[in-house]
Amino acid sequence: MFSRKNLPHEALPLPDRFALSDAEMLARVSGFFDHMAKRHSVRDFSPRPVPRAVIEAAVATAGRAPSGANHQPWFFAAISDPGLKARIRAEAEAEEKRFYDGAAGDEWLKALEPLGTDAAKPHLEIAPWLIVVFAQRWGAFDDGSRFKNYYVPESVGIATGFLIAALHQAGLACLTHTPNPMRFLNAVLDRPASEKPVMILAVGHPAPDATVPAVAKIKKPLDEILKAYEAE
Repeated sequence: MFSRKNLPHEALPLPDRFALSDAEMLARVSGFFDHMAKRHSVRDFSPRPVPRAVIEAAVATAGRAPSGANHQPWFFAAISDPGLKARIRAEAEAEEKRFYDGAAGDEWLKALEPLGTDAAKPHLEIAPWLIVVFAQRWGAFDDGSRFKNYYVPESVGIATGFLIAALHQAGLACLTHTPNPMRFLNAVLDRPASEKPVMILAVGHPAPDATVPAVAKIKKPLDEILKAYEAE
């Protein structure tokens, strides 16, 4: 993507500019809040297919996220192949069994009790798509030499947020899943050592009888997550 010999700085006029009134700004952001407040993580998926074009558009949106030095240190593997999904489920459940059998520790397991989770992860096969998010610890110039990526966790986290919002915009549900360790995903998906798997997103339509844990509806109020520092 990058050429070692041609990395000049060039200032372009801002290509996209919005001129909104204060009222229009508030209306837009309030509408977006109302939409995102309807986003729920689900574990019960319908097998109804989701077109690949929808997944591609959501991932393309993720690729527009800001990143350290604009290195875009992410890669997304989208899987609908039943055989690969079954293999990922088997590997993930093996790690989850160790986790729930004591590797997590009592405090962590206690914290998970209100969510009703366990080592069984059937959604990894039922959901029509799995999207595995990889963080690229280093990149390569066009001549094959390496360059360091910067602010990788922050950049990948922002891109994943874009992705989840785009999937919700498409009317889809998703579930974040982080078996630990996840290095098996490099082997399953033939990804290079420079990439670290950080998350699996199960993506699809919620099942007709899908539920969410009651505790998931409890969100911190604004005054617990925001303090505004304004001029007197």
